[in-house]
Amino acid sequence: MNMLAVEFGPGTIGLIVVAVILLVVFIIMFQFVGLYVRALVSGAHVTFMELIGMRIRNVNPTVIVNSRVQAMRAGIPVSNGEMESHVLAGGNVMRVINAMIAANKANIDLPWNVATAIDLAGRDILEAVQTSVNPKVIDVPNATLGQTTIDGVAQDGVQLKVKARVTVRTNIKSLVGGATEETIVARVGEGIVNAIGVAKGYKEMLEHPDHISKVVLAKGLDANTAFEILSIDIAEITPGENVDAKLQADRAESDKRRFQAEAEQRRAMAVAHEQENIAKQAENRAAVILAEAAIPQAIAEAFRSGNLGVLDYYKLKNVQADTNMREAIAQPPDGKNA
Repeated sequence: MNMLAVEFGPGTIGLIVVAVILLVVFIIMFQFVGLYVRALVSGAHVTFMELIGMRIRNVNPTVIVNSRVQAMRAGIPVSNGEMESHVLAGGNVMRVINAMIAANKANIDLPWNVATAIDLAGRDILEAVQTSVNPKVIDVPNATLGQTTIDGVAQDGVQLKVKARVTVRTNIKSLVGGATEETIVARVGEGIVNAIGVAKGYKEMLEHPDHISKVVLAKGLDANTAFEILSIDIAEITPGENVDAKLQADRAESDKRRFQAEAEQRRAMAVAHEQENIAKQAENRAAVILAEAAIPQAIAEAFRSGNLGVLDYYKLKNVQADTNMREAIAQPPDGKNA
């Protein structure tokens, strides 16, 4: 027991603790030996403490070292701290470095702060650089939106259906905050409609479709966008319906219905007026009958008052008979006009 107490005294325990600590440190450092040597050989020196600090901050040291090696070999001065900060901000440091290398090879000015800002803004920085080097073609209109042609009407009233292809390249300087591809499609479509609208006739556009391209390009439609328009090519242009003739036919049909309605209104008013006259005639006939009914009473009253004698009465009857005879003679036979 005494011997054991001597073997595991305070000094021995201290040595064991130191040995364990050294073993742990060796194991940790052994994990980063490969990265350390790779960085050292590539001229992108990084210390073991920096590698351990990356692991503690939950940053993948392999990504940082590989990115730093790529950047240094391409002559792009970027520090470990800058790359680590970008990773902690949620960026893709490998894609940023690859984009900067591609931009450097193509003599495109792409500083680190601009590249990281584009990446953090959600844009694909590598694709943007590739598009800047190798322009891409955009179809106008976009068939995925359900529209197959851009339709415009010339001054002679004939509709033209146009399909265009726009060649663009990325404008790195305005990529952050610049309008997207959808804006280019909308602006070019608007410009095509305007160019067709100022044409005197559809035949002019069919003969010289490049006039549309020139008019649209002159408008500077790529302002405040993430792209630079290189060319606008008319892929297809076909005449549609005669919109002016259709509008005139619709207008004539509308006028026809309006005139018919007005005529029907006048007819209805005439019928109503006729019915009013018939009613007035009936009222007048009723008044005449009432007046005729009052004649015998008046004659009787005249007899009683002495104002009418017997001879006067017979003379009146003779006049009435003579009048009836004349009316009968004046009428044509069978009620027909002579």
